Order: sequence, then structure tokens, then C-alpha cells
Amino acid sequence: MNAQPGIFVSIASYRDAELLPTLHNMLEKASGLSALNITVCWQDDGDISLFQQAGFTLCEKTKSGEHDLFIFAHQGNRLQILCIDYFLSEGACWARSLCEKLYQQEDYCLQIDSHCRFIDGWDIEMISLLQQMKQHSAKPIISSYPPGYQPGKEDEKAEYVSRLVLRGFSSEKILQLTSVDFQSNAPVRGSYLAGGFIFAEARFLREVPNDPLIFFEGEEIAMAVRAFTHGYDIWHPHKILLWHFYGRENHARIWSDHNDEAEKAGSISCVWWERDRLSKKRVKVLLGIEKEACDPGHWGLGNERSLGEFEYAAGISFQHCIALPEVMGKDRIAWFPGPPKEGWQSRLTATSNKTVTIARQELGCEFDELAWLHVGIYSSNNDLLQKKTLFQAEIDRALALEGGEEMSVTLSFTTSFTLQPWVIRISPYLHSAGWGNVVERSW
Repeated sequence: MNAQPGIFVSIASYRDAELLPTLHNMLEKASGLSALNITVCWQDDGDISLFQQAGFTLCEKTKSGEHDLFIFAHQGNRLQILCIDYFLSEGACWARSLCEKLYQQEDYCLQIDSHCRFIDGWDIEMISLLQQMKQHSAKPIISSYPPGYQPGKEDEKAEYVSRLVLRGFSSEKILQLTSVDFQSNAPVRGSYLAGGFIFAEARFLREVPNDPLIFFEGEEIAMAVRAFTHGYDIWHPHKILLWHFYGRENHARIWSDHNDEAEKAGSISCVWWERDRLSKKRVKVLLGIEKEACDPGHWGLGNERSLGEFEYAAGISFQHCIALPEVMGKDRIAWFPGPPKEGWQSRLTATSNKTVTIARQELGCEFDELAWLHVGIYSSNNDLLQKKTLFQAEIDRALALEGGEEMSVTLSFTTSFTLQPWVIRISPYLHSAGWGNVVERSW
């Protein structure tokens, strides 16, 4: 008789009331045909009796490094709780990294957040899907943003599947993701993965371990690029495997706890934004956005594929924050099969978004004197990239939103990489005098 396949489940949990319901649901919905080793980096107040009260049997108390480790059993499965005071937390990837140290040679690994619900037989479904993808990829990963659920409304869980696509680039040049729904008879290939749901063969833990110095933003793109360069292919499942609790507006967050007051009180050694600043720099160095001589150790790029090959596969440029038209177009393509085609970079385009606020005194006239207002964006060579003309009704609406003293105009457009916005010119046309004074601003 073959031994049960083992799944190492890694959960980073920060003061999350949904952790215990997540654990119960995971175990209840498991098939019983696999052996689960669930490891939680539990960043909370340390009252471990909560797990005993919830029906888990304490088997052992030991140490993992400097932290207390409690080992529980439940229906033949192993639950490891790494107990850490929440003021000692150093972020999500740090917590995931600590979990990975407790891996015990299971066959597969599953990384999730501590607020999930599962389908019946989720373990066997994930294993089956991954094995199917082995027909197409030597090293497949299953990952996506799962559909949502709301605690207390379990019968209203969302019913869709989605794939990850480019949302844009932050002001700090870090790629950001969103998702779009899709329908398919099989998983679809993608370039991006979701930190809240990754399922792979367990060698992924050794080859692409979580970087403990990445705080939060940039986690997913850094992990996706590292996975790709280590030879992994990402697939988005075509059927629901689990659900995720999004929003969580009234739930505890590290950025609300690790603040100035906590640092002054001596509760923390570092405010969250300092970790975040260093983390983002680390991500940008990894992605070639910034240059810095440093050894990333186990958390660098692989040598099976290059960073440039990832950029082609995703249709983007990290350094210039630009993408192919198909990436931001209606089809939202997120994966282009290789090898890279010659000259593909010449098709990269930049998407620009800006809201311009125009004050009354800036125009040198009263708003009711305007017949229309022309707003143009120009390149450094004076090429017109985008124009927007507001007529009386639009001006009145914009003024009403801002209380009558100023108006806001939102500009969104796409240009080729060679034509970057440089200057904004605001040109009023007056009922009585024709063109007024042109107001010019740098982009």
C-alpha cells in the first residue's frame, strides 16, 4: 500500500480571529487521503489555551530557534504553532520564512493566509491538478487570488475563478497586480503568483524560500520572478479550490500596531514603514530597477531563466514601468510564450494617470467666464500626447465636486516608450475675450 502523500501547509497569522475557523474548515474539508503538517507562525498575545479549547490535543512544547513551538494533533494530522508576541513580528514574509524552517519532508507545500475556506477534498483536488500540469511543465505552481467569502455568511461565497494581471506600477516603481475573471476547461498559464495561495511540489520551499526581509509590498512580484528564474511555471486553476476573506477593514494589522507610539513605549524595535522602505529597496534591486552590490543569498534569482525572459513572458519592463499594449488592453494578457521575439521591446507602451487640480486664481479669470477649458499633455519635444476639453456642463460638474473654488481633471492615456509626458498646458477660452493665459506645469 502506498503511503499517504504529505502536504506541508504554511500559514502566517497576525492577530487573526479567523485562524481557528480556517484551521477547522481546512481539516473538516480535507479528504483524509493525505497527511497534513500545518504550521502556523502565530503572531498574537500568546494564549495557547485557545487551541486546546478548540479541540486540538497538545502533544509537545519545544523551541524553534528562540520561539516557543507547540505541537498539536487532530484526527491524525499535525499542527505546529510557532508562538510569537505580535510586537516582535517583522512582517508577512518573515513569518512565512519561519514556518518553512519546520518543513518535515512532505511531498507538497501549500502557502495560504489565515483567513480561508476550502472545498470538499481540497487536498486531493490540488494534488490532482498539479499532477495534470506536470504534463505541460516540469515544475508547475498553482496559484491565484481565490474568490471571496465573508465570515458568518458562509452560504454566500463568491463563485468565480480569476487570473492575475498587471494593474500598474506604484510611485516607487513596484509592479502591482489585480485579477480578472475567466472561464476555461483547464488551468491557464500566467506570469504572477498570489502570496495567499501557492501550491507546489515541496522542493519549491528549498529552491524559492520566502525572503524574510521583504515586509509586504513587492512580495508577490519578487516571488514570481524568483520562481520563474528557477524554472517554475505558474498556472491559474480553472475551478474553485478555496476562498479568501478580503477587506478585513476592522481587523488588526501590523501597520496599525507597529507605529510611533509603540516605538516610543519600547514595544517594538522598528516602526513598520522603516521595514517597508528597506524591503521595497530590496525588491527593486532584485528586479534590476536599482543597482546595488549585495549578495541576496538564498533569496536571489535562479539560473534556469533570466530576468529579461520574465519581462518578455509578462510583456513588461521593470526599469521603465511600461508594458505591451495587450497587457493593459481589453484582453489583459499576462503571459507570452517564449522564446523572446526580436524587437518586442519597441512595442512597449507607458500608461500615465494623473489628476490635475486647477484653482480659480491660477487661471486669471472667473470660472463663469469660461466657454471651455483645454488641457493638453506634451512631450519634451512638444509632441501632443493627450488632450481633454471641458465644456460648460463638465466645468460646472467639476466645480460642484470641489466646492466652487477649484476643479479636478483626471487624465489617463497610453503612449509609446519613446514619448514620455513632460508638461501640462491648461488653456482657458473665455466667452468675451477668446483664448486666455496659458498655465503650464511640469508633469
